This record gives sequence, C-alpha cells and structure tokens, in this order.
Amino acid sequence: MRKYLEENSNELASVVCNECGKNLLVENGILKEGCFEADAVFGYFSKKDGQIHSFDLCEECYDKMIARFRIPAQKREASELL
Repeated sequence: MRKYLEENSNELASVVCNECGKNLLVENGILKEGCFEADAVFGYFSKKDGQIHSFDLCEECYDKMIARFRIPAQKREASELL
C-alpha cells in the first residue's frame, strides 16, 4: 500500500507490504528496498468488471507467493536498472 505526501503528488511518503504489514524503507520520496507492485485491471467476463486492485509486497512475501506457483515465474536479467 502506497501513501503519497499529497493527494496528487508522485512523491512517496510510505510503502507498506499488504501481506505482512512491513514498512518498507522510503527516503526522500524514493523506495530503497525490493518491492513487488501490482495493479490488476479487471475487464469484461470477470466477477470484478471495472475494478482495479493495487497492492505492494515486500521481497520476502513475494518470494513466498511465487513459491506456491505450479508453473515457476519466468526470470530474466534486466539490461538497465532504473
């Protein structure tokens, strides 16, 4: 869950893992810790038509989530880190 300094601002105030509640490290509006950010947009033919679900997971909770997958997540190296 992300909170911003002001309602229409892009500057982060805090990020909290939706799974375990851990406060992730944010300094000067910059997230300085591994975090999985998800936005799921549900369209037609779902039971959640028109809804957008957003959440954040700390790296540990992300690892626990993907460990339950029957088909492993695909992994590849990033050529540039932003």
